[in-house]
Amino acid sequence: MSDPIVLAFSGGLDTSFCIPWLAETYGRPVVTVTVNTGGIDAAAAESLAARSRALGAADHLLVDALEAYFQQVLRFLIMGNVRRGQVYPLCVGAERVLQAQEVAKAAERLGTLTVAHGSTAAGNDQVRFEVALRTLRPGLEILAPVRDTPRPRPEQVAYLEERNLPVPSFGAAYSTNRGLWGVTIGGQETLDTVASIPESAWVLTRGAFDESTAPVAPSRHTLAFRQGLPVALDGEALAPVALIEKVEALAAGYGIGRGIHLGETILGIKGRVAFEAPAAEVLLTAHRELEKLTSTGRQLRVKETVAAVYGDLVHEGQHLDPVCRDIEALLLSSQERVTGEVRLLLRPGQVFVEGVSSPFSLRDASRGVYGEAAGEWTAADARGFSRIVSLPGELYARIARTPRMPGAGGVP
Repeated sequence: MSDPIVLAFSGGLDTSFCIPWLAETYGRPVVTVTVNTGGIDAAAAESLAARSRALGAADHLLVDALEAYFQQVLRFLIMGNVRRGQVYPLCVGAERVLQAQEVAKAAERLGTLTVAHGSTAAGNDQVRFEVALRTLRPGLEILAPVRDTPRPRPEQVAYLEERNLPVPSFGAAYSTNRGLWGVTIGGQETLDTVASIPESAWVLTRGAFDESTAPVAPSRHTLAFRQGLPVALDGEALAPVALIEKVEALAAGYGIGRGIHLGETILGIKGRVAFEAPAAEVLLTAHRELEKLTSTGRQLRVKETVAAVYGDLVHEGQHLDPVCRDIEALLLSSQERVTGEVRLLLRPGQVFVEGVSSPFSLRDASRGVYGEAAGEWTAADARGFSRIVSLPGELYARIARTPRMPGAGGVP
């Protein structure tokens, strides 16, 4: 038997089309690899395996990478409060390097140098997959049927139907990607900048704002963090993956974390995608407030700068670049005292931070009370400080009133 083609398989339309097309075009067996970085329960796993076989794959592999995804990527996105364009919490793109890593490993185990993916020529994923694959295993032959022999989604549906092969339920209408950190949804509406996607296209938060049903009653919850990472919900200690899944289930019913991101793609054009990130919205909001209490202003300023760079690198598929290890070292150091509890109020469309507490509270360390009592300094100290801090503005205004001519001595 000839060497197989290893296909990164999500079960969506593009990768479903790739299985028969690759087998017919190259006359080689296709082995599909699905890397579980979230959203795949036992029933979904069984459905993916059955669909892969029905589409003609010689074999199907499921790799559980949830814990690895958290340890290698998500914990640093939490520590960095990473949101692209200050909106989008990298719901799915952050998974791609890890998925490429597992696909490359599978190809090595199977003794083949040919891998394939279902990304298009216009999207970000083609870059993410191929940068990672070439870094992980130079010399791989990478096939991208949807990109290199372009077929619109309706043509892919027709191709499968002509062969009596299963078509994914969303068909050609919407492309959805689901992971531990959320869901992205692309459709006709996201090709423009004017309209939202219809309610029926949302996955996690569908119906959360339906006015015909009674509104969900607000609820209060407590999140505990230890050194920047979530460790407990409402007093129940949970492993990171289980905690994220529980927060997602809790917040999705309120429609929390729903949005549409408009920004720069890796290829340099404007792109737009709908997303649902209930857990990310809650955890990033809570972590940010706790960090404000326990970190100095300079720590926050520097960390925000490098975290933004880290988010860009992860988004662009450059997570394997050694500079990411350098940034991760800084993020780990910055979280040494980010330990405590955050009290949250969940209500439709919003997570509200009611309060934070920490044994490392810099607020509690001070004898001063903002707006009430100095404690750490005297009135004379405050007067002198205000006088000195105002000096640069005073000098600027002074010279503006009476400009000095070049070569003139003295101060006007």
